[in-house]
Amino acid sequence: MNTTKWSIDPTHSEVSFKVKHLVISTVTGFFKEFEGAAESDSDSFEGAKVTFAATVDSIDTNQKDRDAHLKSADFFDAENYPKLTFAGQVAKVGGDYKLVGDLEIRGNKREVELDVDFGGVVADPWGQTKAGFEIEGKISRKEFGLTWSAVTEAGSVVVSDQVRLHLSVQLVKQQVEASSEATA
Repeated sequence: MNTTKWSIDPTHSEVSFKVKHLVISTVTGFFKEFEGAAESDSDSFEGAKVTFAATVDSIDTNQKDRDAHLKSADFFDAENYPKLTFAGQVAKVGGDYKLVGDLEIRGNKREVELDVDFGGVVADPWGQTKAGFEIEGKISRKEFGLTWSAVTEAGSVVVSDQVRLHLSVQLVKQQVEASSEATA
């Protein structure tokens, strides 16, 4: 059996999150620096092993003061925890793909299950083979140690606990390795 290695094409990928602010609106943020890889035995990606890391200091919500607060010890604590990481596997449940594995944020590791929309595999005009995915899910920020909280005078929560994740990922095929197992 052959294993194919894939890596994220950062030019054609984005990693974003959304969180409710004051319960009435949503703030969207991005991680601008990230890397990831997959190892698969087929172009269906079923059973593929996936790794991912994002640089916390690259958070961008389009507002410098908010970004600085998110990088502080109140939230991600970028100084002590410079990366958030994920390691898991693609599973096919019925006709649906799931990405299941350990997400680690701020030294807190939890298993998460994310929904995957697999867009397929194509060759681009420059001869590279690429695969596309839309990955979504929800996490509790407090489960990962992001517990800062404030309440307005009217009793509204400033930042919700639930965070929606969305990754639009394009992978580039790197190489195929022949299995080291001897054939009988």
